[in-house]
Amino acid sequence: MGESKEYMTHPEELGCIHISEDVLASIAVGAAAEVEGVGGMMNLGSKKAIARGVKVAVEEDGAVIDLYVMIRYGHAIPEVAERMQSAVSTAVESMTGFAAKAVNVHVGGVTFQ
Repeated sequence: MGESKEYMTHPEELGCIHISEDVLASIAVGAAAEVEGVGGMMNLGSKKAIARGVKVAVEEDGAVIDLYVMIRYGHAIPEVAERMQSAVSTAVESMTGFAAKAVNVHVGGVTFQ
């Protein structure tokens, strides 16, 4: 239960804002799911995976977000991955004020649905 969570901290005039890696992961999954051609997120089966199909590593100069996805058959994988990177980066920056240091897309397979 005493799991250590990482937070991104944004100092303000009246105090600090702390955003947990859980929040960053949820934002990333929501943005990735909106991209056309994404067939779903992969189940990593790891306790380190905060939300299904995403891992977040908080670093001093930003967050590194790893997305593990399935792509729908008929969609060009590089194009879908590029749109996911853009959508996740934009969503994280607009909702938290922090820029994603990197958004890595790992394609684990193709779905036919």
